[in-house]
Amino acid sequence: MNEKKNQVFDLGERLVEFSVRVMTVVEALPSDRLGNHVAGQMLRSGTSPSANHAEAQSAESRKDFIHKMQIALKELRETRAWLLVVERKPLIENSAKMKAILKESDELISIFVASIRTAEENTKRNS
Repeated sequence: MNEKKNQVFDLGERLVEFSVRVMTVVEALPSDRLGNHVAGQMLRSGTSPSANHAEAQSAESRKDFIHKMQIALKELRETRAWLLVVERKPLIENSAKMKAILKESDELISIFVASIRTAEENTKRNS
């Protein structure tokens, strides 16, 4: 039996795993001025989407949900930019890991764009 078919899509869990992967990249950065700067920025933006998504799940309105999802999207895009900097400099050795986490950031960004678009369309339809 195909194992993927039995898996339930859990965006919250996927975002937590993304945060952990970002932390792993941060830990691999050099402990110099450049590495510390990038690490601080990436740690903040890379762990934020999970928390913002969790807040969106308890939104007080559809408008509040959209706003929290937009914040998470903004943070995902910032994290992607920092990951590209790390990859292009390069600040860490493992390019395969960097390609994998960049792919995941692209997929998460696409999911959030689609989710926000759907929520906005539903808001327009129901007003």
